Amino acid sequence: MNVGSRRVIHCVLGTAIACFMGIPLAHGQAARPATDQKPLMAEDVFKNVQLLRGISVKEFMDTMGFFSAATGMNCIDCHSPEAADSLAGYAVDTPLKQTARKMLVMVNMLNKGTFGGQRKVTCYTCHRATDHPEAIPSLVDQYTVAPDDPDRAEVVGEGGSRPVNQMSADQILDKYITAIGGAQQLAKLTSFVAKGTYEGYDSYSETVPYEIFARAPSQLTAVIHTQHGDSVSTYDGSHGWIAASDKLMRVLPLSGGDLEGAKVDASLSFPAQIKQEFKWRTGFPSVSIDDKPVQVIQDASGGETGVKLYFDKQSGLLVRQVRYADTAVGVIPSQVDYSDYRTVAGVKIPFHVVVTWTDGRSTIKLSAVQPNAPIDAAKFAMPAPPKAKPATP
Repeated sequence: MNVGSRRVIHCVLGTAIACFMGIPLAHGQAARPATDQKPLMAEDVFKNVQLLRGISVKEFMDTMGFFSAATGMNCIDCHSPEAADSLAGYAVDTPLKQTARKMLVMVNMLNKGTFGGQRKVTCYTCHRATDHPEAIPSLVDQYTVAPDDPDRAEVVGEGGSRPVNQMSADQILDKYITAIGGAQQLAKLTSFVAKGTYEGYDSYSETVPYEIFARAPSQLTAVIHTQHGDSVSTYDGSHGWIAASDKLMRVLPLSGGDLEGAKVDASLSFPAQIKQEFKWRTGFPSVSIDDKPVQVIQDASGGETGVKLYFDKQSGLLVRQVRYADTAVGVIPSQVDYSDYRTVAGVKIPFHVVVTWTDGRSTIKLSAVQPNAPIDAAKFAMPAPPKAKPATP
């Protein structure tokens, strides 16, 4: 997938989500009714939406990411070239957009007529990251041994059945807590302010400043200072928002899988109660990441698409998180890889984070983390739309 050619205007939302996922936070704060908001619908923001109506802007953008992942194509491949310079250009019909609508109708008919309405067929079923599905079997694929893919590991039973000598989920999490410093040290970390850099295709593959403000037990704001303006994500413990300088995105409340994802990130930032906050199961086949054995647990309350955590079998440290979000056309994964753990106030924190999702990949590198720093409560209020930076002459 040629993600490098995508333009910023349709990547800002993904940037904010990546910002959210890069550094976890905690959850548990009481809800504030005044922040309950109805998500913006796709047809309220985008023009010429014909089939994908009645879904939120966030789900609409995720659906575009699903199309991209399924076909290996980027936004401009399907949309009019005018979209490169104007938001209105995305509303222009093209032959590929019309074909996509026909394909969507076909997929819906297959699922409804053959599978009783269950979503068993998606764009990815046939395309598999190519623009034209193959009609002739490939002998190379048939007789080539594929490497282990830990993100496709199947759950064995409901968590009660485990391979011989495999640790329970509680044991894996206890080892993780010990590995990052222990429960007593975790209790002493009440807040932190972090600074570093962000790099992704939406920053034109250049490094830009990045900031994190986190306060236990449940608040975090992350800011990416891009060339075209700030992308801000905020989570107050119960509600979350993303705001970007691009006028298309406005301020969007998080909902559904994205809000649940924020909850997971919350617990991973202050994980003393992580065993109690989720229903974890184990029983996965043995897998490796970078040739190192890992132990996998999954949030059972999420079913087959519950978040998965991958822990280094030797060190006990968390090395990967995989989460899933539902869209109008299928489920999409997002992956967060953690490395370069450094000790801050007695607690090990990953200073290097790589976020991969259907809209691209970003890298976050922290340079400094100030523990137990005072943070103004206003940092965790619903963000205002950031102002765009003036264009460089």
